[in-house]
Amino acid sequence: QHATSTAKILVVGAGGLGCEILKDLAMSCVVRDIVVIDLDTIDVTNLNRQFLFRSKDVGHSKAEVAAKFINERCPWMNVEFYHGKIQDKDAEFYRQFKVVISGLDNVEARRWLNGMINNLVEFDEDGDPNPETIIPLVDGGTEGFSGQSRLILPRITSCFECSLDAFAPTAAVPLCTIAETPRIPEHCIAYAYVLQWAKEFPDRKLDTDSPADMKWVYEKALERANQFGIGGVTYMLTMGVVKNIIPAVASTNAIVSAVCVNEAMKVLSFCSQSLNTYMMYMGSEGIHSHTFVYEQKSTCPVCTTHVHRMALSPSTTLNALLQQLCEGEFRLKSPSVTSSSKTLYMRKPAALEKATKGNLDKPLNELINSGEELTITDPVFHDTSLQLIVTFE
Repeated sequence: QHATSTAKILVVGAGGLGCEILKDLAMSCVVRDIVVIDLDTIDVTNLNRQFLFRSKDVGHSKAEVAAKFINERCPWMNVEFYHGKIQDKDAEFYRQFKVVISGLDNVEARRWLNGMINNLVEFDEDGDPNPETIIPLVDGGTEGFSGQSRLILPRITSCFECSLDAFAPTAAVPLCTIAETPRIPEHCIAYAYVLQWAKEFPDRKLDTDSPADMKWVYEKALERANQFGIGGVTYMLTMGVVKNIIPAVASTNAIVSAVCVNEAMKVLSFCSQSLNTYMMYMGSEGIHSHTFVYEQKSTCPVCTTHVHRMALSPSTTLNALLQQLCEGEFRLKSPSVTSSSKTLYMRKPAALEKATKGNLDKPLNELINSGEELTITDPVFHDTSLQLIVTFE
């Protein structure tokens, strides 16, 4: 009981899952010190399931309002909040917590958080993880009537990056399709907020939290749909497309959040066997769930030290290599690369990017030797790097 009552827990996300997680932690009457972090503000569409918010809260910080509600309703709780990106916090911030519970609905943010928590693990002289530096990460996610919860013990179990293949990359719709031959409601909405908005308001960015801006997009999308005889454009669909809202069901959030908090209590108190390692809930098929072990990926760039290999033509440019890293299995976003002797390309700071930009169009055989090991860094990995040996074929 002492271990749980003195533990400090981080809740990442104060949306559909986050509200339920905060409620469950408060009702457990065991954990008292909680920090919640979220970047978003409250939208009117949140009110049907994110029950810590009221109409008067629309436009305010989710994290702030959620923390205030829990503290007022449950006086034994001490909930602090941060309104901002998880990437704004450094390693020292995350080290203070005994458990991290994630209620994020964004794959890239989950990858970054996973990289951060794994990177906090320290190793002893034998190369074994120091248990005191392992911060369990409980990751939850929902989509409609389906949901999942998993327990990640950094450097011991599989991590989020190990299961990246389970999340299909977002398929990009060609602009020519949006502009010339729309076929579905989503194309009409994309035309309104990507093309028409920029043309109508070139000096102002679309505010997705502004009802007036969203109404404008909806009306323009509806006009476009009527022009091409396409049905199905609604205000709710417009919100979903523009803000990339994942369909949410309150009961699914309640079930998944309960599993997440239950796992957090177990790893804190050792009162029962922890989840090993993945639970799936499939509400569309009935009240049914199953668990299984998600095996660690032997080539995971985050939780293993695997050195990757790639065979390329000597004439392949550095830019082409970086494109492969972005579009291939690693799904990087903004990679930078260094060799053992020099910096080949670095995106930040601006001065270094300018100095190394000329290398992008150079063939690799002018920059490195065959079999040379490169170090790839990317924001999705936090401070973790990808080791890559390039050989010429």
